Amino acid sequence: MDAADWDERYAQTELVWGAPPNNTVVEHVYGLERRAPLQAATPEGDAPEFPRALDLACGEGRNALWLATHGWQVHAVDYSQVGIDKGRTVASRLSRSVRNRITWQCADVTDLDEAGITGPFELVLMVFLHLPAEQRRALVRTAAGLLAPEGTLLVLGHDTTNITDGCGGPQDPAILFTPDDIVADLGPLAAASEVRVRIADRVYRPTETGDAIDALVIATRPAE
Repeated sequence: MDAADWDERYAQTELVWGAPPNNTVVEHVYGLERRAPLQAATPEGDAPEFPRALDLACGEGRNALWLATHGWQVHAVDYSQVGIDKGRTVASRLSRSVRNRITWQCADVTDLDEAGITGPFELVLMVFLHLPAEQRRALVRTAAGLLAPEGTLLVLGHDTTNITDGCGGPQDPAILFTPDDIVADLGPLAAASEVRVRIADRVYRPTETGDAIDALVIATRPAE
């Protein structure tokens, strides 16, 4: 699906994915804002007031909004302008302090240089962002490179086995992945001790028609 397809989908209902954040994101990110060490983007700069999060392919912003309410400064990016606008609308109902902690950007997440996104971030989310393997591999490595020291990369998506053993989700195996695929994507960075894979596992997610199977990988950048 391209940006126009997602614009059309997001325009059909109030919130396609609902307002609550993804449960797996909450489970693994909750409280991280109190533990993430804050460092300046440059040696001459000041440390940020809040930990910084990058939400790639944020959709309507459900995870970005949750992060902002829990003390994160969030950069939410998606190539659907309709999705971004819906996120802004939801944020407008929240307190000024919360909505001011979110920067919304309509951009192609596969070209972060063109989007002007440089980091560093204490947290990078790639949640249900499905790309062909070559594009995914490049983005996973780019995202890991944006982490601040002790920062966390969380990759979550429909597992390849979901087609046969789960329910829902994309049915094109070319854009699905397993935890091992993401670990392999990170392989050169892990070999160079630039990231450390902490979790690589499958997660079962209850839905109305049964359990969906998600692939979860969490990696961190070592402290300098």
